[in-house]
Amino acid sequence: MAHDHGHGADAHSHGAGHVHGSTDKKRVLIATCLTAGFMVAEVLGGLITGSLALLADAGHMLADAIALGLAWYAYHLTGRPATGRLTYGFARVKTLVAYTNGIAIFVIALWIVYEAWGRLMHPAPVLGGPMLVVAVAGLLVNIAAFFVLHGGDRESLNMRGAILHVLGDLLGSAAAIAAALVILATGWTPIDPILSVLVSLLLLSTAWSLMREAAHVLLEGVPASLDRDLIARDLEAAVKGVREVHHMHVWSLDGTSNMATLHACLNDGVDPHVAVSAIKKRLAMKHGIDHATVEPEFGLCADGHHEHDHHHDHAHDAPRDRRHYH
Repeated sequence: MAHDHGHGADAHSHGAGHVHGSTDKKRVLIATCLTAGFMVAEVLGGLITGSLALLADAGHMLADAIALGLAWYAYHLTGRPATGRLTYGFARVKTLVAYTNGIAIFVIALWIVYEAWGRLMHPAPVLGGPMLVVAVAGLLVNIAAFFVLHGGDRESLNMRGAILHVLGDLLGSAAAIAAALVILATGWTPIDPILSVLVSLLLLSTAWSLMREAAHVLLEGVPASLDRDLIARDLEAAVKGVREVHHMHVWSLDGTSNMATLHACLNDGVDPHVAVSAIKKRLAMKHGIDHATVEPEFGLCADGHHEHDHHHDHAHDAPRDRRHYH
């Protein structure tokens, strides 16, 4: 039984991607250094002023500095070749660390909520003036990081994720500024832990989204932008000579590179090489799947039709439309 492996990216797109990747790697590194550097200053400012809002924003910046560092590391690993033991390369490392990062963010956010509750029960003095200075400086640093990233490749999911993290830091700095202004104007210090809780909710939302996406990739789930059954039906309708597609798996290696394996049952007399090439081209151009393994078949499936492989698609009830997705 023939097996065919291939990639749908051409030399031009690979070259353009390499240029984007090189400049984006530098942009993400600059943003990482800005975020991590000021995170240290914000921790010191929070401890000196007694502001939980600053400490909460510092926790957010810590989580985002790690996330930005992972984004940079992902660009760094892209250039490493696969090995005999790691045949897909190192792309999934960032997904593993991202899941761990999500757990760390959860811990930070829960600590902020716990500390905020204690501050509400037993209010502590907060130095509004120094707090405002540190918060404004943090806002300026985050704005600078945002504009550094904004000039990168907007089509890159990695870059878009980095921009979202910096936007989250902008919100945290804005919350700290608001708390400082309220304290300076009214002396009402409970605003500090209240806004800290709001920042922690932002952290929890970020953590949950990060962990859910990372877990989906690690479980080799179908990417959210794709529908396996619709792709199979599209191949049957669009590729000449393909009678049925079954045993189809669609997943993402790292959240950006989509892959697929499938069996293509061909009509008698069809050239399998031509059919497989057409399937690969359709997957790449229409569905963004650049790496596919296609097994062409004539007649019965070589793997047999086991009961657990049967999946009847009720959208097509014609007699021949009993598909066997696995």
